Amino acid sequence: MNLFELTVELMKIPSVSGDEETIGFFLRDYLESLGWTVELQAVSENQNNVIAYLNSTPRVFLSTHIDTVPPFIAPTEDDEKIYGRGACDAKGIVASQIFAAENLRKQGINDIGLLFTVDEEQSSTGAKFANEHELAKKCEYLINGEPTDLDLAIGSKGSLRLFVKTKGKAAHSAYPEEGESAIEKLLNLLTDVRQVKLPSDEFFGDTTLNIGLISGGVGTNVIPPFAEAGLHIRMVTELAPVLEIIERAVAERGEIEVRSCSLPVKMLEVEGFKQKVVRFTTDIPHLPNWGTPLLLGAGSILVAHTKNEFVLKKDLETAVGLYENLVKKLLEA
Repeated sequence: MNLFELTVELMKIPSVSGDEETIGFFLRDYLESLGWTVELQAVSENQNNVIAYLNSTPRVFLSTHIDTVPPFIAPTEDDEKIYGRGACDAKGIVASQIFAAENLRKQGINDIGLLFTVDEEQSSTGAKFANEHELAKKCEYLINGEPTDLDLAIGSKGSLRLFVKTKGKAAHSAYPEEGESAIEKLLNLLTDVRQVKLPSDEFFGDTTLNIGLISGGVGTNVIPPFAEAGLHIRMVTELAPVLEIIERAVAERGEIEVRSCSLPVKMLEVEGFKQKVVRFTTDIPHLPNWGTPLLLGAGSILVAHTKNEFVLKKDLETAVGLYENLVKKLLEA
């Protein structure tokens, strides 16, 4: 398969977070057919990280994730683009990293490896498992792949995912005075949460907050006894000041449940690459044992997670060359 064919084949395999078993098996078989030593690291019953290497001293690993957000969107293509779920986030990146690694291998460069993780789109559980792998201590540099428009990201924001829950008292909706609306409580406190001033940072920029989920109640004719909202905060500082601000806004009106957190990260700057700070979060905060992190990949984050996700074919080809050059610079350092 050429680069584009491999991208499409990977995209044909549905792998929404929690259902990555099949794509893990595909990558294992494909990489073994190329002569790589491959390990499947079990993360759950149907989730496996894929770890591949050529010798016992892999100093640089190329890495990205193999899960996607829902829903599955089958791949299509034209002369310029590949469309569908995972085109840029991140199956096109998987393919470009494999091709870069194979090109390096043909040049006699064998101190390299590939690390493909599961569950990045939810809680980075795969990365947390991979961080404990014995190969991590041998790795000096980890080049992570996310859609960065082919720029080398020198910083990425942190991520705080939490839920705010409220309780009320059910009653017949014709007699609201007999109940207590958990939804009205939730709406009131969310109004206050939206008004808070969150921290900023000269390097990372502003903290941003998204109210992504709201649910509650049992029916339109019942005063709702429960409600909750899911919030996603892109952090530019440590956790404590952000959480303190949210806790003050919520006060005693609701319960806060933190689901996941990763801190902002500064990454290695390399001369000769266009560089920038990105606003999203990656697996990198959960892979500290894998050496100095870098971040680069084809595609735009602005189309990732959308129904119109795509990647330019020429950008996939460019990414292969950028990964090769980056690995060489790191091994020569």
